[in-house]
Amino acid sequence: MKLVNIDYIPGEEIEEALGIVKGQIVQSKNIGRDFMAGMKTIVGGEIKSYTDMISLARQMATKRMVEDAESLGADAIINIRFGSSSVMGGAAEIIAYGTAVKLKKKQ
Repeated sequence: MKLVNIDYIPGEEIEEALGIVKGQIVQSKNIGRDFMAGMKTIVGGEIKSYTDMISLARQMATKRMVEDAESLGADAIINIRFGSSSVMGGAAEIIAYGTAVKLKKKQ
């Protein structure tokens, strides 16, 4: 499955747009992680545990988006975007979305 954040795939011709596909996850914080993050805010710098948590959530959202596209018979997803929002105190939603497409077979 080809994934791109532009509206075409270089060297390929799109035969059909199958529709919008998405994958999402709501990730909550962890009390132990929150304590250490609070300590980090005193001295400043990256809060690596949160960076890792969001990175993993983004990977899971992407995987779910790909599964959605595969269920439609897609060969690729174009124009991929990511979004995030706060769902409630201590939890965030990560969403990946794009357009599933069928590529023209090369002859």
